[in-house]
Amino acid sequence: MRQLPETLAATLAGGATTFARCWRVTRIDGTVLGLTEHDEDLVVDGTVFRAGGGVTGSEDRSALGFAVGGGELSAALTSELIDEGDLLAGRYDGAQVELILADWSFPAAFLSLRRGTIGEVRRENGAFVAELRSLAAGLNVVRGRLFAAGCDADLGDARCRIALDAPAYRGAGTVAAVEGASLLVVSGLEGFASGWFTQGRLDFTSGANAGFASEVKGHRIDAGVRIELWQRPPDDVAPGDAFTVTAGCDKRFETCRDRFANTLNFRGFPHMPGNDAVLKVSQPGES
Repeated sequence: MRQLPETLAATLAGGATTFARCWRVTRIDGTVLGLTEHDEDLVVDGTVFRAGGGVTGSEDRSALGFAVGGGELSAALTSELIDEGDLLAGRYDGAQVELILADWSFPAAFLSLRRGTIGEVRRENGAFVAELRSLAAGLNVVRGRLFAAGCDADLGDARCRIALDAPAYRGAGTVAAVEGASLLVVSGLEGFASGWFTQGRLDFTSGANAGFASEVKGHRIDAGVRIELWQRPPDDVAPGDAFTVTAGCDKRFETCRDRFANTLNFRGFPHMPGNDAVLKVSQPGES
């Protein structure tokens, strides 16, 4: 049983309570944001919790054992609190969240209720809703290796050993034109074959999206070089924005052999029988 501080216990024992919920969000980059459902800003445990975003939280789900609990946190999208561009850029993905119960009449009296992480984030009608996952969610992460035909290493990591800094695997260019939210006409990559950067990574190095990175959905040469991104940049892309992009890999043994000459470091099992072989029924006369 959790022991309540004397001041909080006395408030609970009274006829009327003065409690407010506060959420302390700590991003992976160390940025700390405080949100509260109270109608005025509060300073609790050294953090300023802002009240201007219409913050609300759902009921917290919890269960016995190792079942994953959690809830939801919703608030308005405002530049002073949470900017939509930061959400689109994934700056809140995996952020740590602490739920605090504070006495707004005496903020020095507070109790930390739960800790968790932000999961899926939805944006609609000028507001966002963030899924809060309990610490038990980490127990659902797959550990160890899976036997599969495709490679399970990331291109360029310690297991793959491809040097992505080599000129053959890295390109630099600028945006020549913008044809859609994530479709760009670029210059500077004319020396690379079509599809070379598909499933690679593009990093903006200048412009409003400097520091933003996205996986490349497609790279083709069609009356110019075009690159399509999986994720729309948080800010508008403008002609002249510079970027770097690395080669992509579809995890197949043939690609590892023919494109990268790296078969010794292939981390898949290309000769493992597939589902057809496992489910095949033996026939009379077959060996």
